[in-house]
Amino acid sequence: MRSLKALLVLLLVFGGLFVGADRLAVDFAEDEIAERVGNSRGLSERPSVEIHGFPFLTQVVGKELESVDATLNGLTVKVGGRDVDVTEVKVRLSDVRLENNFSSAVADRAVGSARISYQDLTEAGAKGAALVYAGAERAAKNQVRLDVNLAVLELSVHSTLSVRGGSTIALHAEDLPELPVAEDVIRGQIDRELEITGLPQGLRLEKVDVEEEGVVLHLSGSDVNLAG
Repeated sequence: MRSLKALLVLLLVFGGLFVGADRLAVDFAEDEIAERVGNSRGLSERPSVEIHGFPFLTQVVGKELESVDATLNGLTVKVGGRDVDVTEVKVRLSDVRLENNFSSAVADRAVGSARISYQDLTEAGAKGAALVYAGAERAAKNQVRLDVNLAVLELSVHSTLSVRGGSTIALHAEDLPELPVAEDVIRGQIDRELEITGLPQGLRLEKVDVEEEGVVLHLSGSDVNLAG
């Protein structure tokens, strides 16, 4: 009986040491990934990285991580050819392959989201029209208010936001009033297609949601490399 108790104590001790070593290895790997992503993307803030799955060390031996959550702030992309900061970038990467002697990590699948403010969208390409939150009822229809101030007219309309081609936000005015100018001329001034480039490699734009703080981009992709 004493031998059995001694064996159980040893197992508990070694088990605790293994768990502790595994946790230390996870912390080290999270710091390394955060630093690599932050440096490669030129982020103003250090990313937050969380590796899931236990034990971690066996995942490393197999060169594949179960899943990784990353939160990035200060990420700069181009919207309509203009530099724009996107905030609250949250990405979950699944089945992450460790490649090139562990110098890179590529996810088989990834989903995520990011936010762009109305001011940044306005500056990126509204050209004489300001994008404004239009309330919960319009947001439910994925619509924003467009306050237009052009040389030939001033008006407010509601525009629907949609995604085209996996990389472009399209704005389409839904309630143009009767004006002494041809509709196609007005639409040429206020309807917009804003292409987004510079997202992490492999991520595509799936849809957009309208919220009070800004427009939320929903992202997904395969073979995603946050450091790419």
